[in-house]
Amino acid sequence: MIRLTTAGESHGKGLFAILEGLPAGLKLNSDEIDARLATRQSGYGRGARQKIESDRVEILSGVRDGVTLGSPVAIAVWNRDYEAWRAYMAPEGCDTSARRLTAVRPGHADFAGLKKFGGTDARNVLERASARETAVRVAAGEICRQYLAALGVSVTGYVRGVGECLDGAEYDFETIEAGRSPVLGMMDKSLEARACTLIDGAKKAGDTLGGTVELRVKGLKAGFGSPMTYREKLDARLAAALMSVQAIKGVEVGLGFDAARRCGSEVHDEIFTDGTEIFRKTNRAGGIEGGMSNGEEVVLRAAMKPIPTLMKGLATVDMETARGARAAAERSDVCAIYACEVVLEAALCCELAAVCCERLGGDNMEDVIKRYGELK
Repeated sequence: MIRLTTAGESHGKGLFAILEGLPAGLKLNSDEIDARLATRQSGYGRGARQKIESDRVEILSGVRDGVTLGSPVAIAVWNRDYEAWRAYMAPEGCDTSARRLTAVRPGHADFAGLKKFGGTDARNVLERASARETAVRVAAGEICRQYLAALGVSVTGYVRGVGECLDGAEYDFETIEAGRSPVLGMMDKSLEARACTLIDGAKKAGDTLGGTVELRVKGLKAGFGSPMTYREKLDARLAAALMSVQAIKGVEVGLGFDAARRCGSEVHDEIFTDGTEIFRKTNRAGGIEGGMSNGEEVVLRAAMKPIPTLMKGLATVDMETARGARAAAERSDVCAIYACEVVLEAALCCELAAVCCERLGGDNMEDVIKRYGELK
């Protein structure tokens, strides 16, 4: 079974991950991992932190000459900003009286984290809760993407909307792969220009914006996931993977919430045959029925809330003085929806790889690829 564990703080030495269960013989392309990390740092509306960091992966173990060994793969994405924070974050000893954050930010992990872990300095909570953690998750996700690619399974996605600027058009997998804009990850250039204007307005007002992402999976054969226990249901597992990403507040599969507003005849995908092949003319289920993949493209959408760190600061309470205050303004983005799209693809790849590994087994990639190819 493929399992991912991450560690590290936003301003600590770095972000780290261990991937267990990868078969031996998977050829890894570090350049593609670094390219994905660079894309995560791009996008209109990003903040100053992205100018400091230049993320690259370092593979620490589990790989020899670019090929997995079957042992746990350990990777690191180092924080260049750590040198500026060493005096306040060093695990060996540091000044914890400086860089404190006590005016907790609504919408962040600050308040609930202090209630759970104790203390009055939210720094101990926010450093791990920060979306900076996703850098190493993207690196791990790219490794899992390369595992899936060896089977013939591809993952892509695009930014469907920013704020109220929503793209209602439908695009096929290949069009998304070829046409996604490097500016904001959108497909429609005119809508993207409007979205950029919205982001400019939010920045001027000291505010933030969220958005919507659509993800696609192509090449996944039928029968992955299971209805036998709720933990094995593919839609439940993929939704949980996407919801684990910071700031995600909703996930849809296929028609999603729109299915609740239609009659059954307008929701369920009829099955046809031409005497040789079995096929469907629609994919409203988003490629998942009864908790299992049905061979159609998997279609998922996720809603990202606006980033909770606002430059103008929201009303809050200082946890040290118990008095009203304005929320702290940590360095942040105005809109990180394109980065979020990249992170969501990574989370999806990690969970899909785990699902595939559970069904296919195999200690080496040759066996895994053969088993996948034999599936009907």
